[in-house]
Amino acid sequence: MTTIATPRRRLTAIRAARLFDGTGDALTPHPVVTVDSDSGRIVSVGTAGPVEAEVVDLGAATLLPGLVDGHVHLAFDASPDPVGALAARDNPAAYAAMLVAARRTAAGGVTTVRDLGDRNYLALRVRDAAGGDRTLPTIVASGPPITTPGGHCHYLGAPASGADGIRAAVRAHADRGVDVIKIMASGGNLTQGSRPELSQFTADELRVAVDEAHACGLPITAHVHGLRAVRDALAAGVDGLEHVTLMTADGVDEMPADLVAALAAAPVTIGLTLGVILAPGAEIMPAMASRLPTISANVRKLHAGGVDLIAGTDAGIGPIKPPDVLRSAIGMLSTAVGMTPAEALRANTARAAVVLGLGDRKGRIAPGYDADLLAVDGDPLTDPAALDAIQAVYVRGARL
Repeated sequence: MTTIATPRRRLTAIRAARLFDGTGDALTPHPVVTVDSDSGRIVSVGTAGPVEAEVVDLGAATLLPGLVDGHVHLAFDASPDPVGALAARDNPAAYAAMLVAARRTAAGGVTTVRDLGDRNYLALRVRDAAGGDRTLPTIVASGPPITTPGGHCHYLGAPASGADGIRAAVRAHADRGVDVIKIMASGGNLTQGSRPELSQFTADELRVAVDEAHACGLPITAHVHGLRAVRDALAAGVDGLEHVTLMTADGVDEMPADLVAALAAAPVTIGLTLGVILAPGAEIMPAMASRLPTISANVRKLHAGGVDLIAGTDAGIGPIKPPDVLRSAIGMLSTAVGMTPAEALRANTARAAVVLGLGDRKGRIAPGYDADLLAVDGDPLTDPAALDAIQAVYVRGARL
């Protein structure tokens, strides 16, 4: 009789001073997280690891789940002119630059992202490459956003008009294997001639997009700035709303109480555009800077009203939005939105993972979940800046 030996699992027991599991309100002291290095999954979370495990002692660090960014653009290079830079790159060069951005994202502790606008479906290629490359984050990808001819981000390549054109565009995206549909319900700031406060699609057209996306088994999220676009997209039944600034031609509308109530009652998540890193010479666009006080007051109303909120940074769209900018957004969820530090961390760990459709394996430190781990010096529940003191990052069990 021949006996076949079972390969021995390669286990790593990671020790730290504290742990935030992605769901709680407090830190757990003296955790030991045991990881199966082959599968990239968490085996156990306790105060001791298996005797056969290799021990990694991170000393006084705090362990957190890898962060989850609900809105990035890997195709944009965070330069002063990201649109022009992308236009100057052919597909191989753009893909190579996206890999660089994705690796910086992961190294910064952001181990899962939703890419909501690329060119020629290149983000799907990066997503697929991540399956065999643990230096890359897990990617949920929309492909090029659906927009109007000449509309916001039309240069990314998915213009559509009329009910039949919108249906065809959604089906084309589904056939390419996207994870989510992104539609530009309003204009935006990154396209010359586009006006963020104006709607690009009618309410009926948005409903066509929603119905077709859901028929294809896909969620759909809408880029919306102006109040009319927000109301129309919500009425159409989208699953997500990005930005929701309520920008007008020269200011910002105040958030109506009835809209807050409707958003809170609907099965919809708002991706707040937070996160800024002011490198030397970089600055917030004057048009946005003057609007920030009213936008902040509006999002505080959303939070107080019980609306489901996560941060989606728009990483890549300029120098203040580098690939790993999400860490700065966590603190802004407290200072600008009114969340407690624990709420802010949950918003872009466990909650964001659910919103991205990955709640069964991302955003938590728990047995069976992917071993996406961020270790930082300090206590992020008392000092959000501790998130910048990175000691270690693990992507699906591999230390970067």
